[in-house]
Amino acid sequence: MIPLRDNIPSRTVPFVNYILIGINVLVFLLEMSMGENLQQVVHTFGVVPQRTITIAFQTPQYLHLALFPFLTSMFLHGGILHLLGNMLYLFIFGDNVEDRLGHFRYLLFYLGCGVAAALAHLLLNLSSDVPTIGASGAIAGVLGAYFLLFPRARVVTILPIFYFIQIVEIPAVIFLGIWFLMQFLTGSMAQISNQGAAGVAWWAHVGGFVAGAAYTLLRYRVFRKG
Repeated sequence: MIPLRDNIPSRTVPFVNYILIGINVLVFLLEMSMGENLQQVVHTFGVVPQRTITIAFQTPQYLHLALFPFLTSMFLHGGILHLLGNMLYLFIFGDNVEDRLGHFRYLLFYLGCGVAAALAHLLLNLSSDVPTIGASGAIAGVLGAYFLLFPRARVVTILPIFYFIQIVEIPAVIFLGIWFLMQFLTGSMAQISNQGAAGVAWWAHVGGFVAGAAYTLLRYRVFRKG
C-alpha cells in the first residue's frame, strides 16, 4: 500500500515538518557527494548496537560519542527509495500531528520518537555491528500519534491487486494498523530466524510507533475523551 494523501487539512503551516523534510533531503544530497567516504560516515553517524554497548560498559567516559548517533542516524538514508518512502509518509501524516502538538513540541516529539526507535532496535540487536540509519523510526512515532489523534481520518491509497492498480480510500486506523502489524510480524520473524541485525530495522519501526502512541495517550488521554 502506498499512501497518496489524507483527508484532514492542516489548520496551520507545518513549517517544522517542511524543515525536517528539507534537512533529510539536504543530508542525502551531501551523502551522494561523499563517494568512497560514505561508508565511513554511515558507520560513524549511524547507530551501531555493538559499539554502543562496548563503550557503555568498557569506556563509559566516552558514552556521549555512542549516544550522539541516536540523533544523527535519523537524518541519514541508504538510498533514494529509502529517502522518498520516508519523506512521503512524513509529508502526509506529519502536518496534522504538528498541527495538534504545536511546532516546537512536535520537533521534540519527532526527535524523541527517533531516539526511542533506535533504542528499541539496539535492545533487540545487542551484538549487531551493522549501522542503523533512516528517519523511519521517528516517522513511525508520528504514525503512532496520528493513529490515535485522527481515528476518523481516511487515506487515499494505491492498492495493487494482482495485476491491477486500484486507488482506494482507506480508514487511517486500518491503514496504519496494517502497517504496524506488518512491522511487528516481519520483525518477529526476522528475530526468530536470527536475521534481526540485517536489512530493515523492523523493531525500530515498532518502537517508534509505540513511543508515539504512548506519548499521545499520556498527553491527551485519547480513549477517555473519545
